Amino acid sequence: MTTRWLQVLPDADAAARRAAEVIAGRLQRAVATRGQFCLALSGGSAAIEMFEALAAKSLPWSQVEIYQVDERVAPRASSHRNLTSIDAAFGDTEARIVAMPVESDDLASAAARYEAMLPDAFDLVHLSLGLDGHTASLFAGDAALDEVHRDVAYCGPHNGFSRVTLTVKGLSMATEVLWLVTGAQKAAPLAHLCADDSPIPARGVPCERARIVTDAAAVRMLESNCESAVHLWHRANLSYL
Repeated sequence: MTTRWLQVLPDADAAARRAAEVIAGRLQRAVATRGQFCLALSGGSAAIEMFEALAAKSLPWSQVEIYQVDERVAPRASSHRNLTSIDAAFGDTEARIVAMPVESDDLASAAARYEAMLPDAFDLVHLSLGLDGHTASLFAGDAALDEVHRDVAYCGPHNGFSRVTLTVKGLSMATEVLWLVTGAQKAAPLAHLCADDSPIPARGVPCERARIVTDAAAVRMLESNCESAVHLWHRANLSYL
């Protein structure tokens, strides 16, 4: 049974800063140990402040590779692209940003090309959590969620966009997973994420080292307004930091 370490911060800003500190610590240790740090980043509004806080730190960026967990099919620099916020935060660092080639007319070939670019393992994968329980672009009912042979797949459309995403198999290359989940609206999906028998797509991500950084609003709403979610929360195998 996987233990998920949970840390609750006072608000979303504090949670984002704490998540950045966790990544920075892992980065420094990996570079000191083997001279490289491979990071995969998701999108989401909660992630932007984390990106900015992390990029502002004095770190050995030239030894960092940043990959994408998933991406919407949209023009480069579009506000719908996760890459846009990654570029904005890390573009002035010396990190190597490895972008998903979603401008391609052939998304299956694009997914295969990106898979060939991946490292043997990610030191850390950052994940967000959707209101419907999806993570990356792994949605209930989509064939990408059940893909067992490929590390990268295309999927969709979902919410108006086709997408390219790391699969569950691709995410299994993570040495550590860091979830950043904030806001009262995330209380119910957060509870399901913490429950071992939950059917949501996010719960299928395999990792023996998973840390959840959240805020008081998510936990408070969970405890006060979501009776079924509270049941899942108290049955979860959680260790508190």
